[in-house]
Amino acid sequence: MQLPTPRGPLTDLLFEHLMRPPHRLDLFPPRSVEPVLEDEDLQLALFTCYELHYQSFDEVDDRWEWNPALLGVREILEGRLEHGLARAVSRPSFAPSAQMRQALAELVAASDDGPSLARFLQKEADLDQFREFVMHRSIYHLKEADPHTWAIPRLSGPAKAALVEIQADEYGGGRVERMHSELFRATMRGLELDDSYGAYLNRVPAITLAVSNTMSLFGLHRRHRGALLGHLAAFEMTSSLPNRKYGLGLRRLGVDEAAARFYDEHVQADAVHEQIAAHDMCGGFARQYPSQVGDVLYGAACALTLDRLFAEHVLGRWREGTTSLRQESVAANLR
Repeated sequence: MQLPTPRGPLTDLLFEHLMRPPHRLDLFPPRSVEPVLEDEDLQLALFTCYELHYQSFDEVDDRWEWNPALLGVREILEGRLEHGLARAVSRPSFAPSAQMRQALAELVAASDDGPSLARFLQKEADLDQFREFVMHRSIYHLKEADPHTWAIPRLSGPAKAALVEIQADEYGGGRVERMHSELFRATMRGLELDDSYGAYLNRVPAITLAVSNTMSLFGLHRRHRGALLGHLAAFEMTSSLPNRKYGLGLRRLGVDEAAARFYDEHVQADAVHEQIAAHDMCGGFARQYPSQVGDVLYGAACALTLDRLFAEHVLGRWREGTTSLRQESVAANLR
């Protein structure tokens, strides 16, 4: 993956530094008048900092990953993301650990009044709109499960065992062709999209990056491990039915069965995963760390809120008769 096109003064300067060997970095991220979750420059800068811990970029020296000065810049950006999440997401009321599964189920049920992107894709979306949706999702699905895997060495006991069980399925049980990221590549190819890692990074807007950045924020900090587990639980508990609709939508559009397999796999796997995630993983963690129940629920609320904001963005643009992606001309003008 190549460094993306800058989206403002912060990424313009940051990328200029990253294309050189690691050095002392004198960079203070300027503040923006944009809301944090809609701030293109901030979200892309933070995504880039986080990406150094995943597949990274071809022209960036690997030593930048733990460069102290860059970590200082990232810390400032993370603080702004945390503040933006706190403004957008109400922290759920504390529940005793014995009620964790019920508390998560109530959070999911309460979030069900948002716009149904899945229903639109099932019944109304045209092929170009479905392609757009897949381009958005490629930012996460091509590294599916990786952000949540950061929690494994930070857990013990039943919560750790439950997370490993879920992640083993996500990684195909040791078979590369069954890895969910590889199944998603088949979906992209079936839609005649570029299935290479990060191919559409320049096209996705800030809210899509914020969805990914929140997972990395929770995953890369031990202090957020409760929030990361709650995030994963909400992800699994709201996955099965939408994925069934996505698969039906693809078949309505005449796309081949191989392209729909990714969604079919999630209908089956996530129906099981949601029970493991809510009861064994989050319940086990809450019993072990009762003081962190609120963090688990907050992580779930963040996942649900960001999913709603993403759906509002995509459906809102489509109802206006325009694309939900960033225009190519916008990116070109910033080169």
